[in-house]
Amino acid sequence: MPSFLDFEKPIAELQGRIDDLREGATGGVDIGPEIARLQAKSDKLLRDTFARLTPWQKTQVARHPERPHFNHYVAGLFDDWVPLAGDRAFADDQAILGGFATFGGRKVMVLGHEKGDDTASRIRHNFGMGKPEGYRKAIRLVELADRFGLPIVTLVDTSGAFPGVQAEERGQAEAIARSTEACLRAGVPIVAAIVGEGGSGGAVALAAGNRVLMFEHAVYSVISPEGCASILWRTADKAAEAAEAMKVTAQDLKGFGVIDTIVPEPLGGAHRDRAAAMAQLGMALGEALDALSGQSRDELRRQRREKFLAMGRL
Repeated sequence: MPSFLDFEKPIAELQGRIDDLREGATGGVDIGPEIARLQAKSDKLLRDTFARLTPWQKTQVARHPERPHFNHYVAGLFDDWVPLAGDRAFADDQAILGGFATFGGRKVMVLGHEKGDDTASRIRHNFGMGKPEGYRKAIRLVELADRFGLPIVTLVDTSGAFPGVQAEERGQAEAIARSTEACLRAGVPIVAAIVGEGGSGGAVALAAGNRVLMFEHAVYSVISPEGCASILWRTADKAAEAAEAMKVTAQDLKGFGVIDTIVPEPLGGAHRDRAAAMAQLGMALGEALDALSGQSRDELRRQRREKFLAMGRL
């Protein structure tokens, strides 16, 4: 059973009653009809709840600890994965991973943020918050893919780049800017997918693609709702109001032209059915890569330039 979020407590209570009935069942008592009734009620409540999620609730779904991350997508969607490490200057950042792979019969370069699955791996991957060496590794891999004419797939899932003193000392802002520049300059197709959180420059550095896909319950913004609330209202308690005002959802961003495609999620979020979520993402990635194949290097660069310059234009 998945972990339930705060706004899912009524659903959790129904599921708890169903589990209690199953565990307490004794011979000769037919509990099937009652379980079926409760399950139908739970399913309806789940559908109704996720049909009207607020931006803040979507943010919570995007951050769900059981949501699939980079390593899950690589294992489920890609073959012949060959990870590449290091920025050739300082270190290897485990928050940003990348390497060669095969997707749908085509050779690609795949890179993205990895948050980790448990306490130890989350610490090792720094909760998906990249450091300068991570973005410089991304630059190296984008340029390598460009040299060999390989399409690039990026999977974005970060609350933002690491804000620590050491990262600033090693040129965090410059590394993010150069990573964004490398994506815009590449002469190969780039398809980016926001699979969880798309936070600030730490996300844009890997999301400057020809096509930007976004999961139905993912979020993408210049700052976290809590950060925005702390600036505007001097308290993170206003995060829900900030999320509403910031227009962080896939539906809002599709209307603004910031993203190109909304990828459907299984009912209740990608964490409830990882295989189905991966299948939907795989289909969307394949369609995007097919649409970009055969285009010239200059055309791919022109598309990206026009796409990002048009954002925010009235």
